[in-house]
Amino acid sequence: MNSAAEEGRRAPPALLPLCRALGDLKRIRSAGRAGSIAERMFAAAWTRIAAGGHPDAVARDTVRAALIATRLGDLDAGTLGQAGVPPAEVGRIQGAALAQAIVPLDMATRAWLAGEARAEPAAVSTSPPAFVARLAAQPRAGATHPERGRLMLEPPESHAEHCLVVAVIGALLAPTWDAGSETVFLAGLAHHLHNALLPDSGFAGEMLLGEWLQPAFTRATALALQELDPIPRNRVQAALRIIPDAATPEGRAFHAADTLDRVLQVEHHLRAAGTTMDFVLRQMELVHAGPTRTFQDAVLARFGLMAEPPEARGGVAA
Repeated sequence: MNSAAEEGRRAPPALLPLCRALGDLKRIRSAGRAGSIAERMFAAAWTRIAAGGHPDAVARDTVRAALIATRLGDLDAGTLGQAGVPPAEVGRIQGAALAQAIVPLDMATRAWLAGEARAEPAAVSTSPPAFVARLAAQPRAGATHPERGRLMLEPPESHAEHCLVVAVIGALLAPTWDAGSETVFLAGLAHHLHNALLPDSGFAGEMLLGEWLQPAFTRATALALQELDPIPRNRVQAALRIIPDAATPEGRAFHAADTLDRVLQVEHHLRAAGTTMDFVLRQMELVHAGPTRTFQDAVLARFGLMAEPPEARGGVAA
């Protein structure tokens, strides 16, 4: 049997940029739509799960949609159609976005994404369970420690956003450990059900709860699960059994995803705070190439917002 460290080293570092892009779905919002892309995907997934949808079908569709959104944001089929883009072209554009997003994925993960999902029953509800709205309104604590003050990261992510991203990353990582993607996805979607009732006090608060921590979490989770019918409730309870440790393939995929999202959320704030103007202008090309680029660069240089390119000073570009 491999050690925990050896199993951890199986995680594929090539997925890091994609994991960052999936985390950005927590921060993309659009006019006329409530919440971030991640928050809305969380609600849509739970609506289907609660209606009896099989986790495999929900997982595949949600992961595909999330991958496409890393490239197109909120330019979904409905929006593009309203803008006059023909359905065939919408399909081509979305296919191109998905093809770009899956480049770092291994063949097993691509095969799972391309596979046929199980048939779902006709939906009996178009609304998510009530706990979904509470998780969307419940902010995460940020970084806390029993002996230090809280590191507040503004604006905070919600538990709905965190759970959606963990579910998607977990499903993508599952083949790495030969785990069931649908089980990891559902565990990720449900692993903070207790926070529908309990505000997040982080590591510091959890330590103070002591022996009452697990009973409180168990009771709060049970209250949320009561909002589900028996079949989806049983499926969620079964998926949640992978969470206590990383001794199983599904547990490893879940904990890898949860850890990555928690750390990358903090990294997002640090990267934003440490970004330089040179990086934004030169590498991110905030001022895009085009017929007015030379003029725009000259204006910025004149205002001292960027160094003049060598050609503007009579030099030779590198």
